[in-house]
Amino acid sequence: MTSKASSRVRASNMELLRIVSMLLVVLVHVDGASLGLPFINGNLSDLTARDSWRLAVESISIIGVNCFTLISGYFGIKLRWKGIASFLFQCVFYSVLIASFAPLLLGKAFSWTIWGESWLVLSHTDLWYVPAYFCLMLLSPFLNAGVDRLSFRQFTVILSAFIVFNLWSGWWWGAKFNPTGYTVIQLVMMYLTGRWITGAVDRWPLLCDRWISGIAYIFATGMIFLSSLYLEPVKAYAYNAPAVVLASVAFFMFFRSLKFSSPLVNGIARSAFAVYLIHKAPEIWGDFMRPEIINLWTSMSIPAFTVAALLIPLLTYLIAIPLDTFRRYLWNRLYFDAST
Repeated sequence: MTSKASSRVRASNMELLRIVSMLLVVLVHVDGASLGLPFINGNLSDLTARDSWRLAVESISIIGVNCFTLISGYFGIKLRWKGIASFLFQCVFYSVLIASFAPLLLGKAFSWTIWGESWLVLSHTDLWYVPAYFCLMLLSPFLNAGVDRLSFRQFTVILSAFIVFNLWSGWWWGAKFNPTGYTVIQLVMMYLTGRWITGAVDRWPLLCDRWISGIAYIFATGMIFLSSLYLEPVKAYAYNAPAVVLASVAFFMFFRSLKFSSPLVNGIARSAFAVYLIHKAPEIWGDFMRPEIINLWTSMSIPAFTVAALLIPLLTYLIAIPLDTFRRYLWNRLYFDAST
């Protein structure tokens, strides 16, 4: 993803957040997207240990997508043709690679139709975040210019109104423009929130306090879990649910308070988006990972499955890092040739 940070030394605390956010995204898919989430509807006597596990893990991990977008907003997307081309190349690389070789590795029949559609990453895809983020990239010059023209007070008032409108009309009443947060509108809201944080931290130092952000995160995560006991999962775990948004911002601010530099962390973070593109590809997710996760859930104890659930995103990173290193090498060669 392209940001103002790409032209300077990467902030390791934000890169660590990028890594952790993608780990959480994978955990969401291991948990709710694979196993399904129970609707308790206030009947706490019906709550089982496995129900509690699924709701607790979802409460902790649901913030991953919001945090990933907050990072882009904090640094600001600086749109360039190279950034657009690089993003599309990364998405096409994994989509076509997986469509080409996954059938062979999984013993499935090869489909020329699926292979052809694998090139169309902005239209023929199950990965909603790819076209949504691409749209955010195209909108970013307008968003950045608008923010730059506003005073911080004006920006705060307008963003607050936008957030309230999003939560009240979109989340609570389920308006079609953003009922669950799987939309461009949600990405715009989190992007602008990240931009707001950039200007707010110098004005309000308490925002950077590690203890305050940590306590706020624990409180908000508890509220997510509590809401899941009474609300339908689709509403309790919506990306634009108030507690989810608050937990996302608090988690972001906690990592912002960290101060360290690590080339290793910076290097691993470069492959974070590849983890999403690899594990959530339909051929990998639908034909292999989800069925295996369900089998593990039904055959293992909760402690054993917890270990397995944590290993899955780690193993995905181990696969993604060398693949993405090769992808970046290939991209650098292709882009260099194209520009000469």
